[in-house]
Amino acid sequence: MEIKHWKDCEDKKIDKFPYKGKKQDVIGTSIRWLSEVGDDGHGFPEYGLRFFTIQPGGKIPIHNHFYHQTMFILEGRFECWEFDFETDELVKKAEVGPGDFIYVKSMTPHGMENIGQESATFLCCICNVYEDKGL
Repeated sequence: MEIKHWKDCEDKKIDKFPYKGKKQDVIGTSIRWLSEVGDDGHGFPEYGLRFFTIQPGGKIPIHNHFYHQTMFILEGRFECWEFDFETDELVKKAEVGPGDFIYVKSMTPHGMENIGQESATFLCCICNVYEDKGL
């Protein structure tokens, strides 16, 4: 068992997210890894719990990844987007706030922006699920 306080985890600024071979600019966003376990073979954990802080006007641009993720909004308001995998056209847009959660399936292009006047936070749980392992 490991016990820590979230503030004891390093707060790392995120500058870029890859998408379709290009680095996309990330604005006003930082991450604290609260836990991470395993290796998916691409340098990411198979499971992880992360604490994100996004400043007013901060944005995570369109991106996707192999793992499934669930984001639980703690503070602030976000506009969240889902994009078409083939065309990158917007297919869904939603505004979320404290107590809401967003589930994103593996490889689904998505992004979000802090639309509030103060910093906003959310927890993000990631997990790789392999069909051939029966999970």
